[in-house]
Amino acid sequence: MDTTRSIYKLPIHEHPLLPSTQFTFSTCDGCHVRGFMYGYYFCNEASCYSWNHKECAEAPLEINYHISHPEHPLLLTNHSPTRDDTPCDSCGIKLLSPYYTCATCKFKVDLICGIKPSPSAIEHPVSHAHPLVLFKKREEDEISCEVCKESIGGPFYSCLECYNIFFHVDCVYLSKEVNHPCHFNHPLKIITRESLIYDDAEKYCHLCFMQPKYMLYHCYICNFIVCLGCTKLPPPVVVDHTKTHKHPLRLLSSKVAFTCKLCGVEGCESGPYICIECSFLVHGCCVDLPQVININRHDHPISFSHPLGHGRAKCGVCRQRVRPYYGAYSCPICPNYVVHSRCAIDLTVWNGVKLEGIPDNNEDIAPFKVVGDNLIRHFLHENHNLLFLKDYVMVRDYYEWLRCEACIYPLGFGPIYACQECVCVIHEKCANLPMKKKLVFDPTPYKLEYGGSAYCKLCGIFSGGFKYRSQGYMTIYRSVDVHCGSISEPFVHDGHLHPLYFGKTENHHCDACKRVLKDNMLTCGACNFDLCLYCATLPEKIWHMSDEHPLTLYYGEKADGTNWCEICEMELDPSIWFFTCSDCGVTLHVQCVLGDFSRFKPSESITIMGDKCKAVLNNHSSRPFCRHCHERCKVSIIIKADGEQKNGYICSTSCLLSFFGITQ
Repeated sequence: MDTTRSIYKLPIHEHPLLPSTQFTFSTCDGCHVRGFMYGYYFCNEASCYSWNHKECAEAPLEINYHISHPEHPLLLTNHSPTRDDTPCDSCGIKLLSPYYTCATCKFKVDLICGIKPSPSAIEHPVSHAHPLVLFKKREEDEISCEVCKESIGGPFYSCLECYNIFFHVDCVYLSKEVNHPCHFNHPLKIITRESLIYDDAEKYCHLCFMQPKYMLYHCYICNFIVCLGCTKLPPPVVVDHTKTHKHPLRLLSSKVAFTCKLCGVEGCESGPYICIECSFLVHGCCVDLPQVININRHDHPISFSHPLGHGRAKCGVCRQRVRPYYGAYSCPICPNYVVHSRCAIDLTVWNGVKLEGIPDNNEDIAPFKVVGDNLIRHFLHENHNLLFLKDYVMVRDYYEWLRCEACIYPLGFGPIYACQECVCVIHEKCANLPMKKKLVFDPTPYKLEYGGSAYCKLCGIFSGGFKYRSQGYMTIYRSVDVHCGSISEPFVHDGHLHPLYFGKTENHHCDACKRVLKDNMLTCGACNFDLCLYCATLPEKIWHMSDEHPLTLYYGEKADGTNWCEICEMELDPSIWFFTCSDCGVTLHVQCVLGDFSRFKPSESITIMGDKCKAVLNNHSSRPFCRHCHERCKVSIIIKADGEQKNGYICSTSCLLSFFGITQ
């Protein structure tokens, strides 16, 4: 029966935990066992991603009279063990947090040995004819369990009367024949997977749809298969959860072809939960789907509804059609925004926080305060006011060193904010960058910060200026270049007719630079157009020392004839994007114009592997040689290393990393 969801502050975890009836395949943060969990506690803090078995989450703070240490009480601790910590004094396995420790002496046991200590001997075991004795981890040679046939890496039971008979601690209670609650008509017998006469497709567990590695339980009458994991921890036969369905749902322990009413996915992944009265079938993993969540592809919270009941819109994540007859997520503010159920709760999209019953306190923090007519006080420059300049004239001699403090690109196009007391300028669009932002690359929250150099894994560029830094507990990208952080969906670019969407791929190539894409990209499903994040954030116009006029990014598809780069004097590939001057007709490679260090201000200091470096203008009559590749540095901004052991000029990111021995 449904009850109001309570929040529990349990000693096993630093944050409050909530109970859930949802099914998940995960690793318990208490016992560190990976597998299916049915009914558990989870952490609702953003991107904490902590799940705990009910028994582990409710572990007591103190244990008195432990079977292995009755002299003193044992206290639960969440401190990570140090390198000097001994293994568990009960099972001999390496200690992982949380664990129990004695405040009086150095006795320590892991969580499972604390709350469920294994007896030192079993007189009448289920799995064997003779008494069994518990041993700690065996170091000398590999042994396998008599029941599951898998190797034993921790404590085990062994028979002193029989030679080479060993059992896992949790397998010792399994017998050759069991009565399983999910298949009560006939007993199940343990057999090897190879002994089944069926194809591999018929050798999957009917409950979790995982393929047993060696042993399984089988009913010859019904051809019912269940793995050892679902024998030790079977799923509930009946689920009563009114937010999922108004009637109790019963497990149908047979593989049947069906379409889940809540996620709309067709197939026979495992036995569904079914309401015969309503012809309602649902995956176990779709029970208790979160009702309200935030995802990184949309600005507003989205809510689950079943059935969706309207429209034939495309999913905001996978861009495939969402059918209105099944459950899906929709935005109450944006009527045409919908997301498939499974796309929405994917942990690369969702931060794991269930928002139902939680007040919305995600107020936007403005990056500046308006202090007068055309005057603001920006967080990056709190000592002075910045004046808004809509029309200004750029003095050509200054454009190389006078750069936007946020994006570091030269000024010259569009309105700016400028300080009248010191040299601080910022593009108007950069001044309005949000302080908090959900990025399409990562479900963790990000915050705009200023200062320091960082390497952005998304575009492969070092940069100064503004960064979006992760505020989550678990994150994919610790720091994101402000250029990549400004990308949102749909992404509209003048270099392509259709809007672009974020995706991940391998062995595609960028249609702008022809480089092979290994991971992140922007893509158009309508015409197989792919764009890397570096090319997506290239400036459409830029000043450069090689020409007195502004340069314009040319998208290459209509280019013909032979063109030569003004800087390196090499031939241009007309299918690759390049810069050109409409007044002079000169053409230049993108890499020659920008290089890898164009997002550093000239004279900005950088520390790499403890060595001090500096971004410098390459504007002398004689171009210096790169210390690593020994070619002349062509780009306008290069790195100068001033360390005692590492010194000289560096022309590119690859040379910089190799020069300092950094593996990319």
